[in-house]
Amino acid sequence: MRAGQRGTKRGCALLAVAGLGLASAHEIPNAVTVRLLARPSGENFQLLVRVPLSSMRDVEFPAQPSGYLDVGQLAPRLPDLAATWIASYVELYEDSARVAGPRVGATQISILSDRSFAAFDQALAHVREPLPGNGENLRSEQVFFDTLLEYPIRSDRSAFAIRPGLEHLAAAVVTSLEFQPPGGAVRPFQFHGDQGRVPLDPSWGQAAWRFVQLGFRHILDGPDHLLFLLCLVVPFRRLRALVGIVTAFTLAHSLTLIGAALGLAPKALWFPALIEMLIAATVVYTALENIVAAPGARRRWILAFAFGLIHGFGFAFALQETLQFAGARLFTALISFNVGVELGQLLVIAILVPVLDAAFRFVVAARMGAIVVSALIAHTSWHWLTERAAALSLYNLDRLWVVLRWAPLPALVAAAAWFTFRWSRPRATEQPPR
Repeated sequence: MRAGQRGTKRGCALLAVAGLGLASAHEIPNAVTVRLLARPSGENFQLLVRVPLSSMRDVEFPAQPSGYLDVGQLAPRLPDLAATWIASYVELYEDSARVAGPRVGATQISILSDRSFAAFDQALAHVREPLPGNGENLRSEQVFFDTLLEYPIRSDRSAFAIRPGLEHLAAAVVTSLEFQPPGGAVRPFQFHGDQGRVPLDPSWGQAAWRFVQLGFRHILDGPDHLLFLLCLVVPFRRLRALVGIVTAFTLAHSLTLIGAALGLAPKALWFPALIEMLIAATVVYTALENIVAAPGARRRWILAFAFGLIHGFGFAFALQETLQFAGARLFTALISFNVGVELGQLLVIAILVPVLDAAFRFVVAARMGAIVVSALIAHTSWHWLTERAAALSLYNLDRLWVVLRWAPLPALVAAAAWFTFRWSRPRATEQPPR
C-alpha cells in the first residue's frame, strides 16, 4: 500500500512540474542533507524545510541567456514545486492521528553560505523575505530551496510525531531535525534514511518500546556477541546454569553502557577501535578455555561478568546515534535497551541449548563436539582480532601505550590476591552441572 502511494505521489510530482520541462540530464544525487526546523504554536504547526534545489532532479529550471538561474520565471512555480516534492511526502501526527496535509506558507531561494537556518525565528523571517533578483547570478546546483509548511493542529501541547519521507531526494538522505516545543529547549535529531514515525517528545511507553526492540535486534545482529553467547552455552547446555551466567553478562554490560551514555567513557578516537579489538579477544579467550578444559559454573559466571564490562562499551557505541530518539527519557531508554538485549540473549540460548544437546547426544560425543565448535569460533574470532588490531594501529596511540604500560601492575596484584585466596582454601573439584 505504501509503495503504491509513493508511486502515485511520484506521478503527481512529474505532472505538476511539467510546466518547467523535463530534464534528461538530471540524475539522482548521491547524498543530500535535509534541514527541518519544527515549532508548534497555538493551532498551527510550522515546519521549515531546506533542501538543495538540485535534488529535484526531474525539473529543468528556467535559465537566463547567460546560463544563470532565472528566478523571476521560477518564482510563481515554487509553491507547486514545494507541494509536490516536499509537502506531499512529509507526514505529521498529533496524538497518533495523521494531521491533514499542510499549506505552503512561503518559499525561498538561498545561497549555500546562508546561515539563517541556525535558529527557527531567523529562518522563518528569511523564508518570508523577497526572492533574490537575477542579478545575484545564481545556479540551480548552488542554492537551497527553503519552504514553510503550516499544519492545522488542535493544541501546541499535543504529542507530535513526524515522518519526513524525503528519502526520494537522493540515494542517501541525512535528515537534521530540530524541534522547539512551547517553553522548552530545542531537541535536535539527526538520522539517515527513513526512520519511520519519529516521536518528537516520546512518552515513557514509546521510548521503552522503541529501545526494547532496538536492544533485541542488536543482539541478534551482532555476530561477535552471538559467538560469545555460543561459547558460554557449549560447556553447559542447561538453561538453569546459563540463565545466571547470561544475566551476569547483562548486569556487567549494563554498567558500562550506562556509564558511556552518561559521558564517563574515554573520548579518544582510538577507544572504540580498542573496544572492538577487545571484544574479539574475549571471544577468542572463551573459546580457547572451552577447548583446554570444561570450565565450572562459578568461574564462567565471573568471566561473563568481567567480559560483559567490555561488551557494554560496544553496545554503547551502537546506541549513540539512536539515543536522540529517547527525548527526555534517557534512563528509560537505557534500561529498556538492556531489557531488549537480555530478552534476545535468552532467546538465543533457548534455541542453542536443545540444538547443541541433540547434536552432542546423537551426532558427536559431548567433549569432542565442544572442542570442534569452540575451535571454529576461535578461528573466526582470531581473524576479527587481527583485523581490528590492524585498524587500531592506524591511530596515534601514544597515550594508550602509557596506559597499557601500567595496566599489567593491577592485573598482577589481582592475580596474586586471587591465587592467595584460592590456595588458602581447602581444595575442591568443581564440575560443570549435568
